[in-house]
Amino acid sequence: MIVFNFKIRLVAIFVFQKDCLTYYSLMENNTKPQIALFIPCYVDQFYPNVAIATLEVLEKLGCQVTYPMNQTCCGQPMANAGFERDTLGTTKHFIETFAAYDYVVCPSGSCVLHVKEHSPKAQGLEKEQEALHNKIFEFTEFLTDILGIEKLEGSFPHRIGYHASCQGQRGLRLSSSSELNEKPFSKAKKLLENLEGLKWVELARTDECCGFGGTFAVSEEALSVQMGKDRLEDHISHQVEILTGGDMSCIMHLQGIAQRQKQSIKFKHIAEILNQILK
Repeated sequence: MIVFNFKIRLVAIFVFQKDCLTYYSLMENNTKPQIALFIPCYVDQFYPNVAIATLEVLEKLGCQVTYPMNQTCCGQPMANAGFERDTLGTTKHFIETFAAYDYVVCPSGSCVLHVKEHSPKAQGLEKEQEALHNKIFEFTEFLTDILGIEKLEGSFPHRIGYHASCQGQRGLRLSSSSELNEKPFSKAKKLLENLEGLKWVELARTDECCGFGGTFAVSEEALSVQMGKDRLEDHISHQVEILTGGDMSCIMHLQGIAQRQKQSIKFKHIAEILNQILK
């Protein structure tokens, strides 16, 4: 069951959520918003089940979703390696590929943040690029902020540890940060906490980096691995059954360490959990 709290959302829509208003305005006019699914390279190559789960969740929630077949890398790996200016070609291609859609949804906060804030300016496509920055969303962000989902009901009887990836947390503000004096919030927790039997495990260090950092894991391998071991130990010491998150890059890093240490902890993207509980 999906619960949309329309009474509360009505105030939030007009005060805070112009994008949500746009979405439901289109729906009221019998025009389903055209949603494009953007799948990061590593998800496409190593975790296709995450891509399938993301698509199926959106469709189960009534969205009309298209996967543009000519999409390519957004350019983040090159930019992380210090060659941001050389990603202009991928940036222009990305803008042109997704320009016609009302929304773009991606199961990765790091790729979304790159597109929104770190891709180079595309001369001649300024208006299209600005429009793209305002209509691309990370998966949990789209569900809570645009679809306006207040509550999901279903059963998932497991102890869940959530890894809040740095770009999603501090860049996209998907959850509160411990270094700021602010009221705690988490868009992922909002989607999971009401599931029957699910135990959201509060970790000792809720927003510590796992050490992946893209090319950082290659250039500073020893440091990256030790950071990953520390992050993993926080979950294991709290008897977490399943470690989940919104970025498979971080989960891949932690999963690799766990497998080499022969740990029994399991790993799932949050889209896989939601797809399992939604009928």
